[in-house]
Amino acid sequence: MIGTIANTCAILVGTTIGCVLKGGLKKRYQDALFVAMGLAALGIGLENAINNMPKSHYPVPFIVSLAIGAVLGNWWQIDARFNRLITSFGGYSQTGEGIATGILLYCIGALSIVGPVMAAVKGDYTMLFTNATLDFVSSVVFGASFGWGMLVCAPVLFCWQRMIYVVAKYLSASFFSSALVTEISIVGGFLIATTGISLLKR
Repeated sequence: MIGTIANTCAILVGTTIGCVLKGGLKKRYQDALFVAMGLAALGIGLENAINNMPKSHYPVPFIVSLAIGAVLGNWWQIDARFNRLITSFGGYSQTGEGIATGILLYCIGALSIVGPVMAAVKGDYTMLFTNATLDFVSSVVFGASFGWGMLVCAPVLFCWQRMIYVVAKYLSASFFSSALVTEISIVGGFLIATTGISLLKR
């Protein structure tokens, strides 16, 4: 639990620092940060997908997952509803894209998935503390790019890692097998890359 709390606090503190720094940045530098975050998300997403695809013994599930997700996402109009929710609280469409990218980067990855499992089963918080350090750096840049709305990512990460911790601790640690983590990383990688492309096209 302490590892997840540290990870959550790292995002809150990093985002706050980034938001404070954002106030002193001129618009052209803010625009440059948007492009930088788009490129970073695209690169990280492709890396996750490409590095994990050779490890997958089931090439069909991630294709089916992406296809079903695309159809359901359009049917439920998730993107439009999410953006309307953001703007209703005084945010901007860029903020919505930033939050989506941040949640994916923070939550979809071996450290953020296996870390809570290791904490639950062995009491080892090393992976979570490492993830907290990486997320701190990322959150500073996200805060400087997209503003205070990025604070929303912290409670989402907390709930995500807490859910994994509870499942591993009280139900079955074997549920989060290496094969499942691989498949999640592949799908997550494509989603992260897609948000990167979306940021570059804004």
